[in-house]
Amino acid sequence: MTYLNVTQDLLTVRDFIRWGTSRFTEAGLCYGHGTDNALDEAAWLVLHTLHLPTDLDGAWLDCRLSSAERRLVMDRLLLRIHTRKPVAYITHEAYFANLSFYVDERVLIPRSPLAEFIEQGLESWVKPEQVQRIADIGTGSGCIGIACAYAFPHAQVDLVDISPDALAVAEKNIQRHQLAHRVRACQSDVYSTLGKAMYDLIITNPPYVDAHDMAALSEEFRYEPVLGLAAGDDGLAVILRILKGACAHLSPHGVLIGEVGNSAEALVQRLPDVPFTWLEFARGGHGVFIIEARQLAQCVID
Repeated sequence: MTYLNVTQDLLTVRDFIRWGTSRFTEAGLCYGHGTDNALDEAAWLVLHTLHLPTDLDGAWLDCRLSSAERRLVMDRLLLRIHTRKPVAYITHEAYFANLSFYVDERVLIPRSPLAEFIEQGLESWVKPEQVQRIADIGTGSGCIGIACAYAFPHAQVDLVDISPDALAVAEKNIQRHQLAHRVRACQSDVYSTLGKAMYDLIITNPPYVDAHDMAALSEEFRYEPVLGLAAGDDGLAVILRILKGACAHLSPHGVLIGEVGNSAEALVQRLPDVPFTWLEFARGGHGVFIIEARQLAQCVID
C-alpha cells in the first residue's frame, strides 16, 4: 500500500497521531530532542504541522483534516521516519523553559535540565537584585541566556558563542523575544573577546561529549553541529577553559553554573579539590554544577 492510499484512510487528527506513533515505533526512531517516546513525538509533529496547540482539547482530536492537510502531515511524518531528522529541525521550533525558540541545524536543539532551575529563578543561589549582568557561554540558539533574561528582568545578557552560524540563530531569537534592548550576541572563543567584562552570573552548557559517546551517537544526534557537542577524549576540553577564566569575569558575589552531563565524573576526577555543588532536578537530568566566585578563587584549575 502506498502512503497516498494510507492517507486516504486516515481522516482525523487522532488518526494521524496514532499512525505516526505506530510507524515511529516500527522504525525504531531515537528520541531525546524534546520528547522521549513515539506518542509525544508524533503528536508534536502532527499538531505543529496543523498549527494547533500541544495542549489541544481532546474533542479536537476527532476533527477531520482537509486533503491538503493530510498530504502535508504525511509528508512530515515520512520525513521523520526516512531521514531520522529530529522533529525540531523539521518544524524549526523548540521549547525551553516554556518559551518558544527558532532552531535549525546550525545549533543544538534545546533540552538542558537547566530550564527547570532557571524557571525557579535560581532559588537559594543568587539574589535577584544582585544579578545585573549575565553571560551565557556557548549559547547556541540563545535559549539559556534568553530564559535568564526573563528570570532576571533587569539584567543585561551576553549570548556568547564561537560560531557565527549559531549567533545568527541566537540573534533571530533575540528578535523573536523582543529583547534587543537587554540581550546581545557576542562572538567569542569562551572569554577571548570579552575584555574585562564582569558578570554576576555565568551560565554555560558547553560542548561536553567525550570521544566514546560521540562515536555512539544515533543518527538523530548526528544532525546536530559537532562543534556544539564534541569536547575531546574526556569531554572536558571546553569546561576546563571556562573554569580557568571564570574568576577574571565573575563579580565577588558571582556564581558559575555549568552543565557537563555524562562528563561529570571525569570532571570530579580531574578536579577533586574543587567544591562543586551538583544540582538535582525534579523533571530529570544530571551533570549540572554550581560554584561561587569566592570558592573558585581558592582553587587551582589545571
